[in-house]
Amino acid sequence: MSAVTTIDSASGSAPRDLASIPDRVAQLRAGFDAGRTRPLAWRIEQLERLRAMLVENADAVTRALHADLRKPETEAWATDVSLVLSEIALAKKSLRKWTKPEAIRTPMKLQPAKSWIVREPLGLVLIIAPWNYPVQLALAPLVAAIAAGNAAVVKPSEVTPHVSSLLATLIPNYLDRECIACVEGGVEETSALLAERWDHVFYTGNGRVGRIVMQAAAKHLTPVTLELGGKSPCIVDADCDLDVAARRIVWGKFINCGQTCIAPDYVLVHESRHDELLEKLVANLRAFYGEEPQRSADLGRIVNEAHVDRLAKLLESGKAVIGGTVDRADRWIAPTILRDVAPDSPVMQEEIFGPILPVLAIRDVDEAIAFVNRGEKPLALYVFTERPAIEEAVIARTSSGGVCVNAVLWHIGNENLPFGGVGESGMGAYHGRHGFEVLSHHRAVLKKSVKVDPSIAYPPFTKLKKALIKRFA
Repeated sequence: MSAVTTIDSASGSAPRDLASIPDRVAQLRAGFDAGRTRPLAWRIEQLERLRAMLVENADAVTRALHADLRKPETEAWATDVSLVLSEIALAKKSLRKWTKPEAIRTPMKLQPAKSWIVREPLGLVLIIAPWNYPVQLALAPLVAAIAAGNAAVVKPSEVTPHVSSLLATLIPNYLDRECIACVEGGVEETSALLAERWDHVFYTGNGRVGRIVMQAAAKHLTPVTLELGGKSPCIVDADCDLDVAARRIVWGKFINCGQTCIAPDYVLVHESRHDELLEKLVANLRAFYGEEPQRSADLGRIVNEAHVDRLAKLLESGKAVIGGTVDRADRWIAPTILRDVAPDSPVMQEEIFGPILPVLAIRDVDEAIAFVNRGEKPLALYVFTERPAIEEAVIARTSSGGVCVNAVLWHIGNENLPFGGVGESGMGAYHGRHGFEVLSHHRAVLKKSVKVDPSIAYPPFTKLKKALIKRFA
């Protein structure tokens, strides 16, 4: 299939007018109720079409990402496209295994009988995607929804209009229009969608909107998956390979211009290595992006001027060892490393979501753990150390959605690991089988034999029956 260049309701794409949203949702539910999405053949075909959509339109996808975020081509492929392709490949390879009824042990008191679990589709899933990775975070949940046999609506972010328009064009031209749709728009369209009854809502974004999503879902007792964010800390122990740590931290922090929900939000480094780490972070920034990073082909831009203004205020929270400049017209905040940052400064009070990295000195790992635990539970936590005792202490005494030891961000690349938050950073997890499971109903089934039907189970309950029931039930 090839993409078309226009978007309209007649072509199968989602309606832009609010009044037609209920009818479109009803059509999708009718498609699910008719059983279209349940067969494995349908699921595999849709996954194959989704893969074809990405591969055949790779240039259009990278152009749209560049138009919205000035995202470099290599970064766009690696962070937005390839992760979705990996999810598709794993789901296709594993679907027969995942959907096979799971035999469960039946206790002696219920014998003769057999028990098993059947994974069933939930029904109609709403996927509300964010703007920072607008392709990956719209389509990776869709892979899970399709794999689990659901119908789905994808709502792209209006903050990245080129990607939103492209998805609205491609989805109806590649995927089953009776069961999968893309709805564009802003707050009004999102609100209209949330007013409908869904069988699951999958939201990626911030906690403020996450609460709105939960409130809307509660009206229909609809389960939700919330992938939120928070201030993901990076602890650097005195005993670590500082060259590797600095290189990996700079890469993870400044990819996508810092607009990553699991980017290292701040660094807590042992006081004995504080100055040395700052020097190595600066050296790596220059090695990656040159003396004039604004000219680098490998750095994107802030998504809009409002976020530039927000980030510019945070630059005042410390002393810039490198960076600190702003070009609002170019949506540019220079990659910045801050020192002399007070724990109660503005940059330490909210998720930064931009290319600003505060570095704070700590006396020991106990102080670092206490610092992390005073805040909300983050989506990710990173620790660089060569000492197993430090690694174990950080993992055992903190809580976060995920952890990387001597790395940042890489856990998201393993589709076999669950990805999700805890507390303020979210609820529910997906990727690989975990996405299939969260969008499936685990239906319990027990089958009794009719050949044996002991009278002990039925009244009247004699003294002997009572004694046997108390002993074996």
